[in-house]
Amino acid sequence: MAAGKKTIIFDLDGTLIDSLEDIAVCMNQVLKELNLPIHKIEDYRYFVGGGISVLVDNALKGYSNEIKEEITKKFKVLYDQQLHSKTKPYDGVYELLDELEKLDINLAILSNKPHEFTLQYVKSLFDKYNFKEVHGQKQTIPKKPDPIAAINIAKSFDANCEEVYFVGDTMVDMQTAKNAGMIAIGVLWGFRDEKELSEHGADFLITHPLEILKIINDK
Repeated sequence: MAAGKKTIIFDLDGTLIDSLEDIAVCMNQVLKELNLPIHKIEDYRYFVGGGISVLVDNALKGYSNEIKEEITKKFKVLYDQQLHSKTKPYDGVYELLDELEKLDINLAILSNKPHEFTLQYVKSLFDKYNFKEVHGQKQTIPKKPDPIAAINIAKSFDANCEEVYFVGDTMVDMQTAKNAGMIAIGVLWGFRDEKELSEHGADFLITHPLEILKIINDK
């Protein structure tokens, strides 16, 4: 690997892709099937970001673990079967990735979405881009904000953590970046707001993907 090569780790949902509606529709469908209360799509902005277990906990506050386990299984099956026609990259994401590839930046994705779903989305939406490291939630590695997966990605690129950019849209991402000693870039087009990102350690806040180019070129 060339010395001094820059590295960026991206979150997936709410950062690279807008998947909120498809997640909400799938979860509401499962809840309906079991005659449980459903939620507004907007409410799901605050349910997601921590993986399926957190999503289910948020959607089923006050319900037994038994019901939550059943919902989790049904959601995974349904979500896996759906075409997710509404899930797509945010405006400017492809343009950003085009520019980053020209600059020969190390690209990685770290998501709390289950690993198999993460791989599917990267294959279907980002197949032309050279994401050398793609990781979703796995049983063997603690999920974000635990920093171990992010640190392992940095090691795979032989990159110093303090020089790695971690880009995400929730406090979980900002905490992951801080816990790993990385530079935290908070995106304001995702699922959460400026206040949450600032309070949890964002070094930069951006409103459009291409602003990342200025940040990495200024350093």
